Formats: sequence, structure tokens, C-alpha cells
Amino acid sequence: MKKGNTIQNKLFKHPTIRCLIGSIVVILMFLVSIGLGAIPIPLDVMIDALLSFHPDKIEHQLIWEVRLPRALVALFVGAALAVAGAIMQGVTQNALADPSIIGVTHGAGLAIAICLAVLSSGSYWMLLCWSFVGAAVASTMVLAFSSISKERFSPITITLAGVALSTLFSALSTGIALYFQVAQDVSFWFSGGLSGSKWEHVYILIPIVLIGFILSLWISHPLTLLSLGEDVSTGLGHSNYTTRMIGLTSVILLSGAAVSVAGTISFIGLIIPHIVRLLVGNDYRWIVPSSAIAGAFLLLSADILARIINAPFETPVSAITSVLGVPILLHLARRRRRSI
Repeated sequence: MKKGNTIQNKLFKHPTIRCLIGSIVVILMFLVSIGLGAIPIPLDVMIDALLSFHPDKIEHQLIWEVRLPRALVALFVGAALAVAGAIMQGVTQNALADPSIIGVTHGAGLAIAICLAVLSSGSYWMLLCWSFVGAAVASTMVLAFSSISKERFSPITITLAGVALSTLFSALSTGIALYFQVAQDVSFWFSGGLSGSKWEHVYILIPIVLIGFILSLWISHPLTLLSLGEDVSTGLGHSNYTTRMIGLTSVILLSGAAVSVAGTISFIGLIIPHIVRLLVGNDYRWIVPSSAIAGAFLLLSADILARIINAPFETPVSAITSVLGVPILLHLARRRRRSI
């Protein structure tokens, strides 16, 4: 009997089984996200709408035009931010690295503010391109400041440079928004929300996130070796520069796409990789897919709470993720301090 229990425990602890269970939970949460909201939709009506769409039924229109694209955007944005955070932590070897903390998402937000101020209005493709440029510039500036310091790419240097640049980008965005009278449009990106999600966003978001995810998987093994030390990674024949550049490219794609759709959503890219490491270990071949699953679950859950806490009004999703993320971050920091 004990031998059977031991085998079951080993199977449950295997990363493959945990990823499979996590995927099933995400699918269930995805369905819950479609059904719950200011107007709850029964399960039988939801299944009927997904199998055969009838435009004359209000519930079917609500599902296909509002709930379904919003749930898909939440799924892919959550996965993108979590994977971007995991890759950023691996590339910089900094446990506090996160696109929202080291300035990447704020750089994308500043670029969007400039786009709205200069062009007054633009297509989603235009905002997406500006978001990528802002994320790329912010990432380059953080790495440039870190590379010229005495301790190159040290966690403290990267964190301080990122916080300083985030503050600068946020202040510039606010100034541009007030001066060019686009504060209402810019405030959407910094409050973080999924209420404006459309099928157009889904069609553009999915291929970009998949490309970023494939790049992340491509460098997952080199990132694992890099976490053992640069000398170890170089000794085994891997180029740390190439790994960092590919990782930075994936972070720019993932965070840039996420910010252009949902605005600035904090803490997902910071806390999810830490939680995932407790479950699957330090191998990035498992951290990357597990982070995508956990990030999707977290943002789907946060979006559901944002819709039902103060229905029919919506609470900003970033406020929900912050409330959920701060206690977890403090707990992780406490555990980390004990282990030092």
C-alpha cells in the first residue's frame, strides 16, 4: 500500500502531470470566465452558444461579441506577462526582474502616450508597433545602464535602473497626456483593463504571443545553464550573449503585445515564476510552460473578480492583481530571507 502511495506521489510531483492538471484547471476557469459577470449565463445556454451561434439570442451575442474575446485576451495576456517575467528573471539573473518593475511595460506605455498625442487616433496595428518600440527602448536602456556599472548585470543595479526608468517613463506619460489633452485615453493603458477586448485584438495577439513563447522555449535549456553561472554556461558551449538577445526579443514581443491590449498589469510576471519554481524546480524547460499556464489562470481569475466584485461596474484588473500579488510577494521575500 505504501509503495502504491509512493508511486502516486511521484507521478503527481512530475512536472508533466502538474502541467496537465494546470491546463485542465485553466480550461475550466476559461469557461467560468465566459459564464460569470454582471449577467450570469447558465451552463446549458453557454454550451449551446459555443456549439451553434444564434444571432437573434442576446445571450449568444453577449458570449461571442464580449465574453469570448475577453476571456481569450485574458488567457494570452496572462500567459505572455508570466513568461516574460520568467525569461527576464533568467536573462538578468535577478529574482525581482519583471517587465512592469524594470521599466519595460512603462516604456511601452510611454510610447503609446506619444502615439496618441502625435497621431490623436490610430489603428490597433499602429499602437502595437509603438508599444514594441517603447518596450525595446526601455529594455535596451536598462541593460545599457547595467552593463556600464561596476557590477555588470547585478540584480541590485538592474532593479534600481528599472525603478528609476519606470518612474521617469510614468512621469513623462502623465505630462504628455495632460499637455496634449489625451489623459483619458492614456489612463486606460496605465489602469490596466480587459473591457475593450475585441476579436481584432485576439487575432493579432495570438500569433505574436506564440512567437514569443517559441523563442522562450528555444532558450529554455541555455537559460537553465546560465542560472548555474556564466562560466558554466560558456564552458558547455552556449553563447550567453545570444541567449540574452533572444530572451530580450521574446520579452519585448510578449510584454509589448500585452501592454498594447490590456495596459499595465503588475505583479503577474513577478510572482508567477517564483510560485512555479516551487512546483516544478529550476529547469526553464518546465518553468516556461508552467508560467504560461499559471499566468493565464491568475489573469482569468482576476478578470472574473473585477467583473463581479462591484457589478455592474468594473474594478481595474491591475488593482486585483496587486491585491493578490503583494501578500504573495511579501511571503516569497520572507521565505527567501530565511534561506539566506
